[in-house]
Amino acid sequence: MYNKQQNPMIKRPIITSFILMLGFAGIVYAQHPGGPPGTGFADFNGKLSGNVYDADYQEPIEYANIVLFRQKDSAQVTGTITNPQGYFQLTDIKPGMYYMEISFMGYKTHTIKGIKITPANPEVHAGNISLKSTVLPVEGTVVEAERPVMSYEIDKKVINVSRQTTSVSGTAVDVLENVPSVNVDIEGNVSLRGSENFTVLINSRPTILDPSDALQQIPASMIDNIEIITNPSAKYDPEGVSGIINVIMKKKTLQGISGIANMNVGLDEKYGGDFLVSYRTGIANLFLSASYRKYSFPGTSTIENRTTNNDTTSYVLSSGQTSRWWKPYGLRMGVDLQLGIRDKLSLGGQYRAWEMEHINELNYDEWSEPGDTTHNLYLSQDNGEFSHQYYSLTLDHVHRFGEKNHNIALRGVYSHIKRTRLSFDELLDTTDVITSGRRNEEQGPTMFAQIKLDYTLPVREKSKFEAGFQARPNRSEEDAKTYEYDTTTGNYEYAEQFSHSTKYTRDIYALYTMYSGTWHRFGYQGGLRSEITHRLIEMIGEDEQFTLDRWDYFPSCHVSYKFPKGQQLMASYTRRISRPRPWWFEPFITWSDAYNVRKGNPELNPEYIDSYELGFQTFLGKSLISLETFYRKTHNSIERVQSLYSDNVILHTIENVGTDRVLGVEGMFDVKLAAWWNINCTGNLFQQWIKGELYGQSFSEENFNWSTRFSNEFRVLPTTKLQFNGRFHSPRLSVQGQREAYFTIDGAIKQGFFNKKLSATLQIRDIFSTSKREYTSEGEDFYYYRYSDRKSPVVMLSINYNFNNYKQERRRDDTEQDFEGMEEM
Repeated sequence: MYNKQQNPMIKRPIITSFILMLGFAGIVYAQHPGGPPGTGFADFNGKLSGNVYDADYQEPIEYANIVLFRQKDSAQVTGTITNPQGYFQLTDIKPGMYYMEISFMGYKTHTIKGIKITPANPEVHAGNISLKSTVLPVEGTVVEAERPVMSYEIDKKVINVSRQTTSVSGTAVDVLENVPSVNVDIEGNVSLRGSENFTVLINSRPTILDPSDALQQIPASMIDNIEIITNPSAKYDPEGVSGIINVIMKKKTLQGISGIANMNVGLDEKYGGDFLVSYRTGIANLFLSASYRKYSFPGTSTIENRTTNNDTTSYVLSSGQTSRWWKPYGLRMGVDLQLGIRDKLSLGGQYRAWEMEHINELNYDEWSEPGDTTHNLYLSQDNGEFSHQYYSLTLDHVHRFGEKNHNIALRGVYSHIKRTRLSFDELLDTTDVITSGRRNEEQGPTMFAQIKLDYTLPVREKSKFEAGFQARPNRSEEDAKTYEYDTTTGNYEYAEQFSHSTKYTRDIYALYTMYSGTWHRFGYQGGLRSEITHRLIEMIGEDEQFTLDRWDYFPSCHVSYKFPKGQQLMASYTRRISRPRPWWFEPFITWSDAYNVRKGNPELNPEYIDSYELGFQTFLGKSLISLETFYRKTHNSIERVQSLYSDNVILHTIENVGTDRVLGVEGMFDVKLAAWWNINCTGNLFQQWIKGELYGQSFSEENFNWSTRFSNEFRVLPTTKLQFNGRFHSPRLSVQGQREAYFTIDGAIKQGFFNKKLSATLQIRDIFSTSKREYTSEGEDFYYYRYSDRKSPVVMLSINYNFNNYKQERRRDDTEQDFEGMEEM
């Protein structure tokens, strides 16, 4: 697998695959050049469409429920919901007489009777339908129609961030704590369906930051919604074990000047703010946003470390105070230009920085058995500073051809990041004399670029063919230096044996093709993606390098079926890959502190994942019930493992350990018990099996995991909202250890002022101080236990202000139909 030279023959399959894709497109288009086949009654496809608006403010209502009934027996025929523009369309309606009910929480149900579908008039447009509020405006208050917590599409779940009141002052990580499929531990580490290996996109664009680091930098108040894509199609980058988290940022689109501003302040040195301003006129939309935050989290830590070497067992116990703070800030700007009726150009740029510092002061007790059982007492001062400086430039151009949905899109992304990590640890005896110390410096730049070309061709009215090309070059360097304390001179001396420089090159080129559409109540989407990867790791000054050339294929398949009464069944399969991160390959020792070292593994293979899903959604009245089952098999599973390095010192490294299988069920129930009370509950259960070989010994592990979340939302007054969220996570096993269970409860109250232009939110997170991190790891010659928690509850106050000065856009159709005369149409 590893070789010194790149194989030039490996590029030939790219040309072959591209020719096959184009050939497939021609075959498909030739088979379906025009309209729907057949003219018989079985092919009759009646349609009913319309637009739903707020009667008082003439604003579109998104997610309004549309249900069609047969007039003669009131049997439910079909149903749907409105899109963000308030538009809906019902299809596959047989000839007959019908009536329709339009409803949405906070509005009176509207019924339209006498709807007639005939072969002579198969398509009926209901025009603009106005819903009246069930609550009269108080003192000029605007009635706000809230979107549901979550909605489903054929290949993703869309989370409405505006409903996450308890996380409004935090980051994207805080929002994800209450999202199905996602777990977040006390240190902010995010996992998607049990795996920390997933891909983060921001506005559907990749980022070179680590997933958890990227999410920590995004203010929750700047997020519009979050898409959870656990089985991405072939159109997406296949990177990541468990899928994709796509963060969609806010971008105002009102005419004129509009914007939002937020300010946060809390206990224990927590504060921050952000704003978004946009200006839209004519063919241009410009926006500018900035954010700054500082978070401080004091806490405690307890560690037990036990190692066995020959017949001697060494013990190290430590406990004390910890302090951790981080400071993310950034600037984002962009412009959208409408270049005529067929072309749209978007330019954007952002700068983000992230600074973090931790200070640990722990008391150590060290001894050995058998032998000298004298207890050596130390004070450890462990400090670390980490910083990222990141900027990104983006370009998007879409050209639309004459036919609807026929377009070609070009996207370019260039990102650059500079990482710096400084850390030192010292051990002091009872007389405050330094007995040992070490200082580490790690820094280096990383460059990432993406060029993507997507083509979409409508084949039939409800089908389309897609194909595209993508290039993703990546370059990074790291320079690591270590200095050790010399007790004789009292100075830190350069340690050449622990200092190294590395260059990392990775180029990925991809082609994909997809075909999707609907047939009656069936939806389908199939695709194939091919990728070639070239990777080169160079150890500067050591005349050592590691090269990889690999060709991979990634098929995907999604199908769905909509039942007559609005239920939906969805199934999918995808193949994915998880490539090791650059620093996982570095084959040298780096000291983390006096008792822990880490080392990379240049022999790591990528993980390959086969992922299957089956989901069902239905409405029980106005309540949404969702149930999904998933099965994931990971080949070459990568695990962080530990072993004995020397007396009292544990080596942390990464290995391919074997095969990991996960079978699980995920459910969600969203119900409105009363006009003022809404409950949302989710649960995730999965069984995990891990089988393989580690350090020459075979192993087989299995464990059952579960987690649940619940959210209670109370509309106390028209402008007052109260929310309580709770989360519980069961114990979780790994190859060598276990993370213990924990639970936490959060609360928030939100009050609106001045027609909801101004709002204040008081949040209390971890009300009962139950959030913690407790982890145990053990092997044949070591045992490691760690318990840590953070000071809680965490109290924050957030102020939000919306401002605008704009002319309201005309959203209604120019032509309206009188529904009373529809029977004669």
